[in-house]
Amino acid sequence: MMNLRKLTLAGAATALLLGATACGTQASGKTDAKPAGAQVPAAAPSAAADPYGYGDGAAAPAGAASGPLAVRTDAKLGQVVTDSAGFTLYRFDKDTAKPASTSACSGDCAKTWPPAPAKGVAAGAVPAGALGSLKRADGTEQVTIAGWPVYRFAKDTAPGQTNGQGVGGTWFAVTPEGKKAGAPAAGQPEQPALPALSATDDKTLGKILRDGKGRTLYRFTKDTAWPMKSNCEGACLDKWKPAQPVDADKVEGVDPKLLSTYTRADGTKQLAIDCWPLYWFTGDQNPGDTAGQGVGGTWFTVTPQGKLVK
Repeated sequence: MMNLRKLTLAGAATALLLGATACGTQASGKTDAKPAGAQVPAAAPSAAADPYGYGDGAAAPAGAASGPLAVRTDAKLGQVVTDSAGFTLYRFDKDTAKPASTSACSGDCAKTWPPAPAKGVAAGAVPAGALGSLKRADGTEQVTIAGWPVYRFAKDTAPGQTNGQGVGGTWFAVTPEGKKAGAPAAGQPEQPALPALSATDDKTLGKILRDGKGRTLYRFTKDTAWPMKSNCEGACLDKWKPAQPVDADKVEGVDPKLLSTYTRADGTKQLAIDCWPLYWFTGDQNPGDTAGQGVGGTWFTVTPQGKLVK
């Protein structure tokens, strides 16, 4: 009887230990083992009016004439094409330029990315031979540059902004030659490959995490670590992309034991550190950017130990 009681107590202790060191499970996701020390976050600051940092306001009306096109030199992106009002024009990777210009952006997409109207357009600073147009399904004419349909971005609220750069990994400011702005110039040496996950020194924030493409990684204070759960769904995922899981041998400056994999509600996998899901921000235009820091009072960069940087 005494032996049975000892076994029962030992079993209970084992279960308690496992409970204390697991990220937990939830209907929307399954997790790997959790390193000790994760805590449930305190209530996040209210950001109900703008929980994902989209901002408000809109650019020039969708039907506004493009006028004579201009070329502006952006400090980070180099030369970009703008309409006559100074709003940046973009191209979409899912469109085609050859053998014919086609647009894959319609419906709700075209509300966020209004096609630049060809009516009244003039080449301006753009090479005349690069300027063209296509007829959209609704019968309107859209400007093309080197065959690529071009668009404004509804979240560019003032001339000169480039908030659409890199959105979804498919939208880029367009150069006068129709290329993606910010791409390395021909003949420039490629940058050395980065580890899939590493720590880097930011002059303002200190040591923070980045992925294999040099993109800064973030945590969302509305997520939880116990149980591990992502609360970034729907429209939130337009701006904040789940970081991909990594192999332990491709990690530098981070303890692999802190890493785990979160299974999202749609079945996709997401990298987590100390049981917190990690994301990259489409508003970061270049490797090393930290434009997502503090967005909505809920998004923050992450230390190699998985802590928030504030």
